[in-house]
Amino acid sequence: MEAAAEAEAARLGMPGPRMAAQRPIYMGFMGAVGVGLALLLYYVMTNTAQLLLWMLAALFIALGLDPVVRWLEGHKVPRPAGIVISLAVLVGLLAAFFAILIPTIVGQMSQLIAKTPGWISDFLNSDFFKNVDTQYHVRDQINAQVAKFFQDSQAVGGIFGGVLGIGSTIANSLFGALIVLVLSLYFLASLPAMKRWSYRLAPRSSRKRVESLSEEITRSVGNYVIGQVCVAVINAIYAFIIMSIVGVPFSVLLAFVVALLAFIPLVGSLIAAITVTLVALTHGWQTAAVFAILYFAYLQFEAYFVSPRIMQRAVAVPGAIAVISVIAGGTLLGVLGALIAIPTAAAIMLLIRELFIARQDRH
Repeated sequence: MEAAAEAEAARLGMPGPRMAAQRPIYMGFMGAVGVGLALLLYYVMTNTAQLLLWMLAALFIALGLDPVVRWLEGHKVPRPAGIVISLAVLVGLLAAFFAILIPTIVGQMSQLIAKTPGWISDFLNSDFFKNVDTQYHVRDQINAQVAKFFQDSQAVGGIFGGVLGIGSTIANSLFGALIVLVLSLYFLASLPAMKRWSYRLAPRSSRKRVESLSEEITRSVGNYVIGQVCVAVINAIYAFIIMSIVGVPFSVLLAFVVALLAFIPLVGSLIAAITVTLVALTHGWQTAAVFAILYFAYLQFEAYFVSPRIMQRAVAVPGAIAVISVIAGGTLLGVLGALIAIPTAAAIMLLIRELFIARQDRH
C-alpha cells in the first residue's frame, strides 16, 4: 500500500498547501459561493412554488396510502399489486362519489340560486329593513352604487375577466389534481427505495437510529391521514342524517361541505357547524336551533370518544401546540398547510424528544 501511494505521488506530484480557512481570500470566496447558492435556492423555490405544493400534497397522500399497502403486503399481496389496488379503490370511490353527488349538488345549487331573489325580496320588504332604510336611506345608496358600477367600463370588464379567471382556475385545479394523482402513484411505488436512499445520507453509526425515527414518523403520518378520513366521513354522515331529519335545505350539498371542512383540524368542524346553522335559519330558527344543539353535541362526543379511538395509533399533540401549528400552517400554505400542520408538529416533537431531550438527560 505504501509503495502504491509513493508511486501515485511520484506520478501526480506532491499536493500543494491547503487554503487555510483564516485567509481572507478563502473566506470571501466561500461567503460569495454561499450567498450565490442561497439566491439560487430562493429563485428556484419562488418559481416552482406550485410544483412544490403539488409534490407535498402527493407525498402526504402517499404516506396516507402506505399503511393500506403494508396491510395488503402482510396478507401476501405483492407491493405493486397492493399499490394498484389501493389507488384503484381510491379513484373508484371518488369517481362514484362525485358521479352520485354532482347531479344532486347541481340541482340544489340551482334551487339555491332560484330562491335567493325571493330571500332578498323578503328581506327588503321586512319591517327591519324598512326602518333602517327610513333612517339611513340604504336603498338609495345601493341604487346609486349599482348605477355607478355599471357606468364604469373597467368594472364591467372586470366581471367578464373574473368569469374567465374562474374558468382558468377550474382548469388549473383539474390539471393540478391529475399531477398530484400521478405523483402520488410514483411516490407510493418508490417510497421504500426513497427511504433507503435517504437513510444512507446519515452516518453509519447512527443509521439505525435515523431509520427507526423515520419509520415511526411516516407510520404516524399515514395513520393520521387514514384517521382523519374516517373522522370526516363519520362527521358528514351524521350531519346529513340530522339535516334530513330536521329538514335543513340542501342537505347533500351541505354534507359535502361538512366533509371537506372536517379535514381541517380544530376549526373545520366549527366552521361547518356555523355554515349549516346559517343555512338552516332560512327554514326557521327552530330548525337551526335543533341542528346546532345536536351537531355541537356530536362534536363533543367526537372530541372525547371518536377521535381518540381512531387516532390512538397516529399522533398525539397537545392542544395548544396543535392550535398554533394549524394557524401557522394555514398562514404559510393555506388549507394544505393546515392539513399537514399537526403531523408535522408531531414529527418535530418526536425528534426533539428522542434527540435533544434524550441527549440532555444523559448529561
